[in-house]
Amino acid sequence: MRVGIVCPYSFDAPGGVQFHVRDLAEELIRRGHTVSVLAPAEDATPVPDYVVSTGRTVAIPYNGSVARLNFGPVVAGRVRRWVEQGEFDLLHIHEPMIPSLSMLALWVADGPVVATFHTSMERSRGLQAISPVVIPMLEKITGRIAVSEEARRTLVQHLGGDAVVVPNGVYVDRFADAPQNREWEGTDERPTVAFLGRLDEPRKGLPILAAAVEPVLREIPGARFLVAGRGEAVQDRELLAPFGDAVSFVGGISDAEKASLFASVDAYVAPQTGGESFGIVLVEAMSAGSLVVASDIPAFQAVLDGGTLGRLFHRGDPASLARVLTDVLGQRAAGTPMRERASTAVRRYDWSTVTSQVLAVYDMVLSTAHARVSEDPRSLTVFGRLRAATQAVTGGEGSGTWA
Repeated sequence: MRVGIVCPYSFDAPGGVQFHVRDLAEELIRRGHTVSVLAPAEDATPVPDYVVSTGRTVAIPYNGSVARLNFGPVVAGRVRRWVEQGEFDLLHIHEPMIPSLSMLALWVADGPVVATFHTSMERSRGLQAISPVVIPMLEKITGRIAVSEEARRTLVQHLGGDAVVVPNGVYVDRFADAPQNREWEGTDERPTVAFLGRLDEPRKGLPILAAAVEPVLREIPGARFLVAGRGEAVQDRELLAPFGDAVSFVGGISDAEKASLFASVDAYVAPQTGGESFGIVLVEAMSAGSLVVASDIPAFQAVLDGGTLGRLFHRGDPASLARVLTDVLGQRAAGTPMRERASTAVRRYDWSTVTSQVLAVYDMVLSTAHARVSEDPRSLTVFGRLRAATQAVTGGEGSGTWA
């Protein structure tokens, strides 16, 4: 079939949704389907051949992070041309509730539409403000997917309706077969702990880990902490500076280096404080054989099956994290059964399984469809409502793009 996939977030700074879209597109192509991905990206940003760029973005604070989105009449024109020229059997839109490229695509399209919801949040005044605009649009969606129960809960709570849960995917064998790096590999005397995340986003929890380092080193003086990810995190670097070579900042790493990092260390720490709907990085770490130590936020509890596939600590509590890490690093061999259970359980998240579940949703939607995706003539009147929706979520930021 011909599938059009819409990603609202920029490929200039890839994150979980972008990687999900990329991997799903490549798996569909591998299975013989024709796929085009519409996504924001700067002209200089290298993107795969199947990606059609809609141009530069505006940085908008959203859900404890910064989302790079683009919208407006010029972008809407590009979306309309992409839909007209694509002759898609089905459109798959990610994050349609965010005033962005995805919302524009949903307004423009008329025909079979599947939507995937990734976001998890407790409350949002912005979403409440735009619900009169968004809810009528959701009627165009003929198949809804949520990547987790947390994402499904957010959808039901804020917008109503329901969705089938299909998790994020991972190429499990790529992590399971990753080579170890001797510089990152732990020993009984010098066990290693890894952190991976955007350093300048507080919700990723680096300050929690920083506060746990000293009590861990008191019990296990040889422990090493490897901090990977982009961002400055000046204050956290200053907090960690006194520990000398016990803490190493690895910087941004490639996909291959990430897999090698997880395959080498004794424990991967995920100290996030919230805003996570799934926890794909936990699945990646488990696939590579690392023992996961994660905060007990609902999304992580679900991935770790309540603590049977990894160790949980109290969210936002450095002392709790330090106790768990001391136990894990002090008894390295004791974690082997948990690692083995995790390496088996992650197979449910392999892209071979996840793609088949997505295709089952496609088949259900197409079984009731009578035409390909085409342009909805009502989309020509949408700009005023989208402008209001964008300003409601962003507090007015980026409104100049509508000029």
